[in-house]
Amino acid sequence: MKDGIHPKAYQATIRCSCGYEVQTRSTRGEHIEVDICSNCHPFYTGKQRFVDTAGRIDRFRRKYAQFQNAGKTESGA
Repeated sequence: MKDGIHPKAYQATIRCSCGYEVQTRSTRGEHIEVDICSNCHPFYTGKQRFVDTAGRIDRFRRKYAQFQNAGKTESGA
C-alpha cells in the first residue's frame, strides 16, 4: 500500500436526534450528528411515525387545506 494517500480514520461517536449513540470508526470526524438512525427509522422499527423536519408536514397541510375543505363541501351537497 502507498503511504500518504489514505484518509485519516477516527474513533467516531455517532449521535442521533432521538438520543441513540454508537461508537465506530469514520473518516468524517470524531463527532457525527444525524437526524434519523436505524433505532428510530420507521423502516427498521416497523412503526409508523412522521419525521417532521422544519415543519414540512404543517406547511403541506396549510397549503392544501383549501382543497381538502372544498372537496368536503362538494361531496356533502
